[in-house]
Amino acid sequence: MAWLLVVVAGLLETGFAVCLKLSHGFTRLWPTLAFAAFALASFGLLTLSLKKLDVGPAYAVWTGIGAAGTAIYGMVFLDDLVSTLKIVSITLVIVGIIGLQLSGSSQ
Repeated sequence: MAWLLVVVAGLLETGFAVCLKLSHGFTRLWPTLAFAAFALASFGLLTLSLKKLDVGPAYAVWTGIGAAGTAIYGMVFLDDLVSTLKIVSITLVIVGIIGLQLSGSSQ
């Protein structure tokens, strides 16, 4: 259950990163409010998961999911540059996330 919280928190991190861009420096109300909601939910779930998990693997998985998710979202929906190197790098991040999750606490 704790790992599920980390995964959901990582997906919410993607949401807050995207909303941060869409807020244009906190000058747009709805993306700014969405950023705050995603950030609070993401940090809250990560905090709950850390009651059961080691901080190193949990934090690395959280940030990895957020980074990979944000990069993928940007390429698909925000016209970010798509390149072979970027796709290979995201794949390596995802493989690293899986490895860290497998090496972390068994809970």
